Amino acid sequence: MKTFRTIILTVFGLLMLIPVLYLLVGSLMGKGELKELLAPVLGQTKGYVAGRLLPEYPTMESYVELLLDTPEFFVMFWNSVKMTLGILAGQLLVAVPAAWGLAKFQFPGRKFLFTLYIALMMMPFQVLMLSNYLVLDGLSLLDSQAGIIFPAVFSTFPVFIMYRFFAGVPDSLIEAAKLDGAGNFQIFWRIGLPLGSPGILSAMVLGFLEYWNLIEQPMAFLKTKSLWPLSLFLPNIGMEQAGLAFGWTGVSGTGDFGYSYKGVKYESKKSSTVFRNFFLGNVSSDCIFKEYGFFSSGSGDSANGDEDGARLQCQWEWKSLEQ
Repeated sequence: MKTFRTIILTVFGLLMLIPVLYLLVGSLMGKGELKELLAPVLGQTKGYVAGRLLPEYPTMESYVELLLDTPEFFVMFWNSVKMTLGILAGQLLVAVPAAWGLAKFQFPGRKFLFTLYIALMMMPFQVLMLSNYLVLDGLSLLDSQAGIIFPAVFSTFPVFIMYRFFAGVPDSLIEAAKLDGAGNFQIFWRIGLPLGSPGILSAMVLGFLEYWNLIEQPMAFLKTKSLWPLSLFLPNIGMEQAGLAFGWTGVSGTGDFGYSYKGVKYESKKSSTVFRNFFLGNVSSDCIFKEYGFFSSGSGDSANGDEDGARLQCQWEWKSLEQ
């Protein structure tokens, strides 16, 4: 019976790896091969999407373009890293003690407070969006990554997950620790955290999956595109970026950087140069996003709609670099 169960679980595990295998194989295909396979889903031809176990002509072109010629990938990647890690770290500091207190401390209104937590957890973001917007505006946190991090830190979902695990810690064990002279913090640190670690880990994993793929909150609260996370790059994927989409599921990019303004074509910059000088601090991240027609040179030009000033700032940065 145990062997049969192992076989069944192994089969299901391998089936769950099929999408990952599909992405890996697709990332090794050239644009022509991907266009042939994905044309039906992109509306270019009629029929069904085809798949292959191995690419006909393997190539690393997508990875080279992604890692060397797509500097906006690194900007948005680190934006996602900063927001996700900031949220998870904040939840560890806030949600873990809150869940332990609700599970193991008796105080007036405890059941009502936990019921309120559940009610808030069930409310979708669209219901709370206006109130969140007004609060963030009052705190001057709009159009900043802190405006995404702080509301998520106080999310009720991780409290709900951890509460169930902390509630399973035997009261007799806590009483024995008190008889041995342990204080509340020692009990929490030496008993609660080790026994509740599966719940903490579960909340962190689910939180990572949710906040790494944030879409609605950044779209509502972030106006500066250089602050956007990777998840907001998904709408920019087209057939020309299909290889990048497989190399990283959600990035589009170009080989060179240039821009046009009022019909004037400005000089294109090689992406590897942009990437290198961005990390050296020679070029601001906002100038990397010229192709989107959005600027924020640090002086508030974009916020006032003064695109000319922002573009001149970017031109000055490039000219200073070339000199």
